[in-house]
Amino acid sequence: MNYSAIKKNDIANGPGVRVSLFVSGCRRHCKGCFNSETWSFDNGNQFDKSAMGEIMRALDREYIEGFTVLGGEPFEEENMGTVYHIISKVRSSFPDKSIWCYSGFTFEELKEKDSALHILEMIDVLVDGPFVEEKKNLKLRFRGSENQRILDVKHSLAAGRAVELE
Repeated sequence: MNYSAIKKNDIANGPGVRVSLFVSGCRRHCKGCFNSETWSFDNGNQFDKSAMGEIMRALDREYIEGFTVLGGEPFEEENMGTVYHIISKVRSSFPDKSIWCYSGFTFEELKEKDSALHILEMIDVLVDGPFVEEKKNLKLRFRGSENQRILDVKHSLAAGRAVELE
């Protein structure tokens, strides 16, 4: 898997100061996407042990609230194995830090795929749904268009339906 960027002090993609990984590769190509350079699976650098080390060192600071994975599309088939590995390592090393993930897929679509379900079981929050330019709203926190939801994943999985974060 390639990645576009690792941001070590991100305040836009979840609460508090976060470390964010922007994965490469997305087939959705949403009109008006803020990150269209990540559509290509070849964009950026190959994710390797060095990149993992960079993330782990950045997370190992008291002021860092959590980790966010976005893209591109973390839930593209080509990305899910590496994303699972990354999130597993972050979860086991930093159990008190929140993990957020952004996806153009909906929770309903993702919970039907075993490979996606394994990732969902380890994250706290999913911002789901494609960006829809006609529903763009700059006043929304942590999302770009009104159709996107901020979901409490643990409660959503337990309920068998999407449960929005309060």
